[in-house]
Amino acid sequence: MLGGASAIGLAAAKTLVPTFALLDPAHAQAGRPAATPAQTLGPFYPAQFPDDADHDLTRVAGRGKVAEGEITHVSGNLFDTTGKPTAGMQVEIWQCNAHGRYHHPLDTSPQPLDPDFQGYGRAVTDAGGGYYFRTIRPVPYPGRTPHIHFRVSGPSIATLVTQLYIAGHPQNETDVLLRSVRDKRDRDSLLAIFQKVAGTPEWRARWDIVVVRQA
Repeated sequence: MLGGASAIGLAAAKTLVPTFALLDPAHAQAGRPAATPAQTLGPFYPAQFPDDADHDLTRVAGRGKVAEGEITHVSGNLFDTTGKPTAGMQVEIWQCNAHGRYHHPLDTSPQPLDPDFQGYGRAVTDAGGGYYFRTIRPVPYPGRTPHIHFRVSGPSIATLVTQLYIAGHPQNETDVLLRSVRDKRDRDSLLAIFQKVAGTPEWRARWDIVVVRQA
């Protein structure tokens, strides 16, 4: 699952404390995590999947440049509501580029496109439920705080569409979609701490996702 990831990315994926271990016990019964809140799919889920749709959004196959923006390693684990890691599930992400524009025909923003930013990627969770993406630190655009869209699907689980936000970002307080999650503990579960990778200009964030199993 982490094939092709940089040494920095691998280290970043391993050194943050799992968010599953930090669950508010008042919000989880008998140590079991609450399901990650669902969020809207939004209008910019790919109309057509790119030819290059791997876990590294910062490089497009056939091009020699790196995407604009601050390289960020996003990793975590997928659990079900019993706390069991969930392997073999597809995790998709998509987000705007460093200028705040999506690579999507419905985004008519005057901001420039970045041909070196993939914009969308997918990975499959490993035996421990782990996933990893190399992307850019999300940026705000008019009406929205920085965020990354996620879609998790696979056999025996209910498909989850949600969004990841930067903990402590000032625009979180006015973002309508984030604030629509009324329960603060649920809302906080959509936040991840973005930390600098020591000795580099890159960032890392760990975010665990909890899905509901289906019979």
